[in-house]
Formats: sequence, structure tokens, C-alpha cells
Amino acid sequence: MEPFLIQESKTKPSASVFSELVKKLAPVKGSTDPFCCVAEELQLVEQNLTRSIRSAERALTDISSHLIYGGGKRIRPMVTLLAFKAFGGTRLPEIVDIATAIELIHTATLLHDDIIDGADIRRGKESAYKKFGLKATLVAGDFLFIKAFEFAGKFDETIVQWTADACTQLTEGEILQGFFNRNPAVKLENYFEIVRRKTASLFETGARIGAYLSGAKPAMVEQMGDYGLNLGIAFQIIDDVLDVVGHKELLGKPTGMDLRDGNPSLPIILALGEGQKDVSETFQCSRPTDEKIRAALAIMGQARAIDKAKMLSRGYAERAYKPLKSVPPSLYRTSLKNLLQLIIERDF
Repeated sequence: MEPFLIQESKTKPSASVFSELVKKLAPVKGSTDPFCCVAEELQLVEQNLTRSIRSAERALTDISSHLIYGGGKRIRPMVTLLAFKAFGGTRLPEIVDIATAIELIHTATLLHDDIIDGADIRRGKESAYKKFGLKATLVAGDFLFIKAFEFAGKFDETIVQWTADACTQLTEGEILQGFFNRNPAVKLENYFEIVRRKTASLFETGARIGAYLSGAKPAMVEQMGDYGLNLGIAFQIIDDVLDVVGHKELLGKPTGMDLRDGNPSLPIILALGEGQKDVSETFQCSRPTDEKIRAALAIMGQARAIDKAKMLSRGYAERAYKPLKSVPPSLYRTSLKNLLQLIIERDF
């Protein structure tokens, strides 16, 4: 893989809600940072989000706000915007609307995920499910899906279909993950199919639509879809790794959640393949104790599973990098490249 190139930024972050993220995520001080390059566009997405969640029923606004303003990194809309700008896109209101739709879909899935997992914590605070209850949170998730299509539904048939396909894949991925919940028969191919649908599909769709709306050639539109797909897989792998070896204060949630919920994460599957008995027993246990989870995490943290998972994440980052070689040189292409580095090296 060609080294990640770091260039001096010609763009300075504006005073916005993203300023702290820009500081936290910049790979090298003064370098081209993905958030810096599209900070103004991301603020327009924020404005869209604020308007979109207003409802005559205050509860829907409260639940939506609780998660939307709970510390999300906005990586999916950022990828969408960067792909658009990398090919010289100029129709800013259109791409901001699509980036908003992508974030609303993602937020809706998080509300539903917390219900499915019975999660107490999300982004460092009480989950919407825990605070507002199952029924109201479920309806709020539906509300956000509808609002997403207020933005996406105004475009041509191609974009509407791609967005609908991504939503379909999200639901299929959730069902597939449920099938392998606490299931020791889960294999690597099952894991990557779940991740491709449940996580990477939105990254793929955002990058593809971004290139499409910019007027890029069809071959490059598909290649940017490949970029988003592989970036999304790398992102999820590191999420799984951090659930084992991350820091609670940085993650905004306790580690060991995949073991607690029985979700077949990559480190768990790799540990099962290595015959780690304690990990297998904890994964299959319907209500594992904190002691069992800590012991299993300690085993996984010291085993080869983490190194293997990181290596696989690096491999998907390399796959994501290849299409960028055909993108015209610009700050935006460099930012797409740096984003890969940020994702595979992040510690939160």
C-alpha cells in the first residue's frame, strides 16, 4: 500500500460544533483533516438535522435530539461530502440533503439497535431506550427513517433506489446478526456479510451518491462505492477491537458490550477459532457476569485475535485506498486518504 500522504491544509476549521472533533481527529497537527475540508458543509447538515426533527409531538423531537446531539462523529455524511467535492461537485444544497438523509438513517438504526440490545448506554450517556422507553424510542426511529426520505425522496430514481437498497441491507444485516447471536457456529464469512450489510452499506451508498451527484463518470461512481464499502468494513473492525481493548472514557460506553449482548464481533470469532474456552462460554451465556466478561476480555486482549483483527482492518483500508489513485489530486482526495488512517489508528 502506498504511504498515506500528509499535506499542509489550506482550509481552517470554522468555529462550529465540529471544532473539538477536528482537534481530536487530526492525524498530524496542521495536516489535511477530513473534518476541516468540509466543516462548513457539515454545519449545513447540522442545520438540516435540527429542522428535520421538529415535530408537533415533543417526545419525538426530544428522543431524536437526545441521540443526534449526543456526540456522533458524522463520519457517514463527511464521506458523502468528501466524495462529492473530490470530483468538483458544486450543487451544494443537493449533497447536503443527501448527507443529512444518510445521518438520519444511521441515527434511526441506532435507536432500534439499542432496543434490540437492551442497551443502557449510548455515546457516554443513558440510551434513548432506557430514558424514554421502548415504545416511544421505536416510534422515534421510524420517525427518523421517514424524515430521511423527505430529503432523499426528492432525487432521481437512481438515488432513491440506492438509498432504499442501503436501508434494505441494514435490516437484512440486523436479522443475520440476530441469527448468529450467541451462536458458536458463526464463521468469518458470516461476520463480513453482516458488516457489509449492517455497517458498510451506508458508507458505500454515501460515497457512491456523492460521486454521482458531482457528475463523475460511472466507473468512478462505482469505484467510490468500493471505497465507502471497504472503509465501512475497516471502521467496524476497529469498533470491534475497541470493544475489547478500548478505554471506557474515550468510547463513551463500557467495553465488553459484544460479549454481554452476544453479538458476533471479529475478535470473538477469531478467539472462538483459536479454541479459547472462556471466551466461548461467555459468548454463549445468556447473562454473563461482569467477572466472566472481564476474564474473557483479558484473554482476547492478550491473544492473537486483536492483532489479526487489526491486520484485517488494515487490509480493508488498503482496498479502500486503491480507487483513490484515480481521483484527481486535491485536498479532498487527501482527506479521503487520511480518513482511512484515522479509522484504523483511532482509539475511541
